[in-house]
Amino acid sequence: MTMTERMQRLTALRQERAAKWDTARTFLDSKTHNGRMSEADAAAYETMEKELTDLGNDIARLERANEMETAMNAAGDPILGEPHSGKAAGTGTGTASASYKQAFWDAIRNKHYTAAVQNALQVGTDSEGGYLVPDEFERQLIEALEEENVFRTLATVITTASGDRKIPIVSDKGEASWIDEEGTFPLSDDTFGQKSLGAYKVGTALKVSTELLNDAAFDLEAYISREFGRRLGAKEEEAFWVGDGKSKPTGIFNATDGAETGVTAASASVTFDDMLDLYYSLKSPYRKKGTWAMNDATVKALRKVKDTTGQYIWQPSVVAGVPDMIMNRPYVTSSYIPALASGKTGIAFGDFSYYWIGDRQGITFKRLDELFSMTGQVGFLASKRVDGKLILPEAVKLLAVK
Repeated sequence: MTMTERMQRLTALRQERAAKWDTARTFLDSKTHNGRMSEADAAAYETMEKELTDLGNDIARLERANEMETAMNAAGDPILGEPHSGKAAGTGTGTASASYKQAFWDAIRNKHYTAAVQNALQVGTDSEGGYLVPDEFERQLIEALEEENVFRTLATVITTASGDRKIPIVSDKGEASWIDEEGTFPLSDDTFGQKSLGAYKVGTALKVSTELLNDAAFDLEAYISREFGRRLGAKEEEAFWVGDGKSKPTGIFNATDGAETGVTAASASVTFDDMLDLYYSLKSPYRKKGTWAMNDATVKALRKVKDTTGQYIWQPSVVAGVPDMIMNRPYVTSSYIPALASGKTGIAFGDFSYYWIGDRQGITFKRLDELFSMTGQVGFLASKRVDGKLILPEAVKLLAVK
């Protein structure tokens, strides 16, 4: 499907979803009495909600495909040569060189690679006997991670070479004062602190049959990037939301070093007042870039919530480039965000760019020839190092339930 065809399909899907939402909204209004619905009506509404959710997933999938195609078209071929140096593209050094890329894939596909291949790989050998992936393929893997990990599209992502990354922050701000004529200026200094990003290792093992490895038609590069993105992307996202900071990143919803609680609801049946209180618990500068975050079950519940004018607070998008809204702010969902329940936090609202993700430079692959030889398979270990932390806790607020 071309991008033009996808755009036409997206427009049709948005219009279809908007029409179904109008139908569902009318049905909900007419069948709800004293806050309750009959069993049959509730079942009918559940079906309508599922159709809305499925259409939303189809829209999101097509939007991601368009974004990836746009990025790939904009990037073009990687520039590996130095400007005005007279060096041709493809003659980069280290893991950016064409020779390293060729040697890497020769080593991955073939157990009995030559001494020339071994020599070319020396620049990318890590301490555990694996090989750093070529630079071009590393970018492809990171794109696959972003496809699987919604959090990376919200956070600030940096790349570190080695060691901990110290991030200075202002923990207490100074202020101005009114001064009498010829009075002295009072001293009011900012207090500075710092947050530190380390590097936690996350990895996965892949298995490929020897027949596939020897099949020239098998796109090993695409398979590895897809599986890498799916497995590690899911594990990363879980940590960015609910990680406890022990051998993994610290999540937004973690009680220690996570976001601050903005409001506590009386029950898991969240009201408009609860959402309004959470919205205004966040300072104005952060609200301007605020995004809601919750799981799908919470979105489903909020579709039934109205504001003081009788309008539903959830509004579907009908225009390309404009996301679905809750109280006129965009939202994201993740299955790793806790459901609303007593004693839990289940909704976040804030500027997630204050959550920093530190990717340690270098993604490593290692081939395992003997471990799965009895089953005619070859194993591959893939690993990377990453950390994540909310740098400014006041930038994101949570809704808790009593």
